[in-house]
Amino acid sequence: MKFEGIYTPAITPLAANGDIDKAAFAEVLESLIDAKVHGIIIGGSTGEYYAHTAQERIELAAQAKDVIGGRLPLIVGTGATRTEDSVEYAKAARDIKADALLVGSPPYALPTEKENAIHALTIDRAAGLPIMLYNYPGRMGVSMGEEYFSTVSESKNIIAIKESSGDMNQVHRLARNYPNIALSCGWDDQALEFFAWGARSWVCAGSNFIPREHVALYEACVIEKDFDKGRKIMSAFMPLMDFLETGKFVQSIKYGCELNGLRTGSVRSPLQPLYEHEKEVLKDVIATLKREVAQITGA
Repeated sequence: MKFEGIYTPAITPLAANGDIDKAAFAEVLESLIDAKVHGIIIGGSTGEYYAHTAQERIELAAQAKDVIGGRLPLIVGTGATRTEDSVEYAKAARDIKADALLVGSPPYALPTEKENAIHALTIDRAAGLPIMLYNYPGRMGVSMGEEYFSTVSESKNIIAIKESSGDMNQVHRLARNYPNIALSCGWDDQALEFFAWGARSWVCAGSNFIPREHVALYEACVIEKDFDKGRKIMSAFMPLMDFLETGKFVQSIKYGCELNGLRTGSVRSPLQPLYEHEKEVLKDVIATLKREVAQITGA
């Protein structure tokens, strides 16, 4: 498997009683397929995996496979504090014939790089599926470094990394020292830089509601290799990036989907919904972004 294109970490719609709305979830997946994203990730932070029970996570991944079939690659997140739990999510993903796994660092535990590498390789051995690593020290408390990569790169299944540290030096090191681990942008306002350094994919929560605009940036930089055009599209994206970094990230992604007519419901505690004035600001930002990207691409 090759990670190329736009990979959407899908939201998880909720019903009024707080349960997962499975019918609305199917609609979200169909909207992404229709928008021609290149892959879908289930069980990521945008999907609020941390607020789901183990059974909900397993059932959600199985439903995603049923809905998607073979139309797009399905990547299943294995995030958990205990390695044993991550292994169970990985086995469940293998059983439904998911295409790949998303493997991050265990949150709160603060493992050493060697311990973290053992965690990833244990998941790898349990499932035998292609793996995209997920380096997000801002959420996990530890960063994947030289010892980690030198250890996990021994596995042929570890083929990509969603790099979300925000540290461009890390991007440089990965591109130079570990060309066997394909770079995927995981820090949205650095997408242009990632593509310049050879990344061929972007895992982007915003593609839940403006997928075509994300695809436009990918195509400009990776397919057309037109970085002048890419810079213009990226510039149009920046007000949205700035808004998303002010907080209420998942809430904003869900509201963006709601503007597209999708049923999203609220978010699970401890998160709280957007205020009305926040919705108005985001609505204007999205409208402006769409208009500017359409002018750039001639769409």
